[in-house]
Amino acid sequence: MLSKLKLQLLGVASILFIFSEVKAQSSASTYSALGIGEFNYSGLTQNQGMGGLGISYGTGWNANVVNPALTTYNTIFNFQAALNYKNIKANNGSETSDVDGGGLSYVAMSLPWKSGKVTMGMGLNQITSVNYRLQIDSQVSNAELRANNYIEGDGGISEAYLNMGVKVTKNLSLGLQGSYLFGSTIRNNVLTLLNDNNNQVGNTTQYYERLTVSDIGYKAGAHYLVKLSQNNSLHFGAIYQSLGNVNGKAFAKLAALGQASDPDSDGDLIANDEKGSIYIPNRVGFGVTFEKMNKFVIGFEGQYQDFKKFESFFGESLSLKEAIKLGLGFQIVPDIQSIDSYLKRTTFRFGLEYQQTPYYLNQTNIDDIGINFGASFPVNQLSLLNFAMKVGQRGTTDNGLIQERYVNFTFGFSLNDNSWFYKRVFE
Repeated sequence: MLSKLKLQLLGVASILFIFSEVKAQSSASTYSALGIGEFNYSGLTQNQGMGGLGISYGTGWNANVVNPALTTYNTIFNFQAALNYKNIKANNGSETSDVDGGGLSYVAMSLPWKSGKVTMGMGLNQITSVNYRLQIDSQVSNAELRANNYIEGDGGISEAYLNMGVKVTKNLSLGLQGSYLFGSTIRNNVLTLLNDNNNQVGNTTQYYERLTVSDIGYKAGAHYLVKLSQNNSLHFGAIYQSLGNVNGKAFAKLAALGQASDPDSDGDLIANDEKGSIYIPNRVGFGVTFEKMNKFVIGFEGQYQDFKKFESFFGESLSLKEAIKLGLGFQIVPDIQSIDSYLKRTTFRFGLEYQQTPYYLNQTNIDDIGINFGASFPVNQLSLLNFAMKVGQRGTTDNGLIQERYVNFTFGFSLNDNSWFYKRVFE
């Protein structure tokens, strides 16, 4: 028994180490050019399928990372991973272009320390993502020249986390999550000047910036269960995430095209692995969910983060606002005990998700609204294939801005195993 436990832990730890080298990835938005990128508020695949619902409700068949207090529902060993793909159609009012991308979304594991009482979890997740490509043509002030800017950025902040949930009383669970934050974001701005005849004037210049972070953060959570009857329950949940001053170092240089990333080449070296920090505001979230056991779940949750308090590494003045996320989620299992129908044992999810993003441009709030769908297909008695899709729209073409219409797919699996809790009868 002990040898099997060691082998399973070693296997999972090895997978986490391998994945930590490639890092979690996701396709982001054009608006991720602002601040430190697009934040992940929607959790894992099962959360994404129902409007990001996960603060007030969790299930033992999937890992719980939105609210660490809900890890107490994981009474058996669980390993979960997923990939994602996002396609964005960006429209500036006159032109439309496609942006897409994806990759590893997350890796998560839960391990009951004392089944139903204390559960530990670990994994790899993405906190922010940056992925944009912009071509901007503008007139140079006080000159008969046009400026052609090609701007791009990639990267984000990932976390390797360890969490624990403890059932304090019969109905109250508390949880705490510690995270090691890491990742790099690279931004480029290539500038070419053109005259009226569309001929290049002077040399093409490049601004190159690389920000690398390495620090720790934490998240606390609580969950309270109210039994209305034998099969009906109300779930209340709350989270508080503190990242604060995230330490890192920055390299920035202005030089001729192709030489800006080399600290030893000619050019204007602005920062050479200069140490500093960015301040990420605290995040709070609350939620309530009604559950009819083994039938359906419906819940409503909200999250808040005040990005007016955000401080960038180089101290740029950014017009950021409060980020507000609201999610309404629904989950149903037609007949969990059905033998004849596979689909009746399948869990189906639906949701609505609204975000007031922190981006504020040309006196306009950038809002995001989407419709979510998802399902968990049983593979055997315990394991699942998980799928989620979100169709949404962000921003507007008013006031010279960009509107994005997107489709996001997440596909993964959840492996569950309770065999290591059986005591050996025969030697």
